[in-house]
Amino acid sequence: MNTKWVISILVTVLIWALGVGGYFYLADSIPNQVAVTSVYMADEEIVGESEGENSFDPKAVIQNTQQLVVMIEVGSTGSAGSGFLYNDKGDIVTNAHVVAGTEKVTVRMADDREYEGTVIGISTDTDVAVVRVPDLQGVEPLPLAAERNAEIADEVIALGSPLGLQNTVTTGIISGVDRSFELGPYHYDNVYQISAPIAPGNSGGPLVDLQTGEVLGINSAGMDQGTIGFSIPMSSVITMLEGWSASPLSSLPNVAGYMDYGYDHVSEIDLATYLIYYFYESINLNDYVTAYSLLGHNWQTGTSYDSFREGYLNTRFVTIDEMDAWEDGNYVSVVAVISAEESRDGVTVISKYKVTYQVGYENDQLKIISGTAEKI
Repeated sequence: MNTKWVISILVTVLIWALGVGGYFYLADSIPNQVAVTSVYMADEEIVGESEGENSFDPKAVIQNTQQLVVMIEVGSTGSAGSGFLYNDKGDIVTNAHVVAGTEKVTVRMADDREYEGTVIGISTDTDVAVVRVPDLQGVEPLPLAAERNAEIADEVIALGSPLGLQNTVTTGIISGVDRSFELGPYHYDNVYQISAPIAPGNSGGPLVDLQTGEVLGINSAGMDQGTIGFSIPMSSVITMLEGWSASPLSSLPNVAGYMDYGYDHVSEIDLATYLIYYFYESINLNDYVTAYSLLGHNWQTGTSYDSFREGYLNTRFVTIDEMDAWEDGNYVSVVAVISAEESRDGVTVISKYKVTYQVGYENDQLKIISGTAEKI
């Protein structure tokens, strides 16, 4: 036989052998490899889970916190303030000036349930107190930043019942630290200054870290028509609070020189300007339901909720630059200059408006009766 033919036959047989062997090898090994999770897929899943653990939802922080923030009503004086659940014994932290002069108070929850509370601890010089509500024993409390202090520019939310508006949320930052002053008979030492608007009725409510949901402080005083607030750091009073929770006072001290912070004694102008701040805070939080609820009946009749909401969907954030107000018959007229960050065709622009509102009462509820806006 010709040598070339022999070589050709042998090569052909070898190729066929390799082909058949290769087929069975691939048929056996490829399914096994496919059954093994891809390295790249695994990395993507891990990254996704890690991002989920480190991310936070501001709305979730607010909603979770609101459930444990209460309104405290003092029947003997008719005043009201705020507080929050800080341990699983049913103990509510508030300001001393909210509950001074009384032992029993009414505690109203976010869902309108009412309980009786007893003051078990109160200071004569530091503006803090503890109210025990047996019906709340065993309820998981808010997390506390008891061993760390906030820093300037930390994002915070202030919660409470300013001017009787229960479950109000305002946002801001820590704008100052280590502030000290006196509002007799209380001494405020090394407190936080905050930009979140607060007003009478906010007193005793929590100052919450928007990133972690932890309570940083106790909102205690406000100045300049609610645009500047002060909050007592939890780290500076936690030992005192826990002492009262462990050993309630057998008798409560008298607090001399008690200041009446009740919102019933705030001027109509202060009430009206705070309502406008609250309106825009609700817009900034995309809480259009609350913002719409602040409008008067005639305004709501002429503007449906859907139309109202749609008008603000492209508004990212509103800042009040200037505000003036004066009494105008049965109403308070409020004029403000605002800066609005608006999204237009995918681009963010800042527009300025002059807004004019009339604020008054409807069925004993303070409302924004009418309003106009003019671009400037």
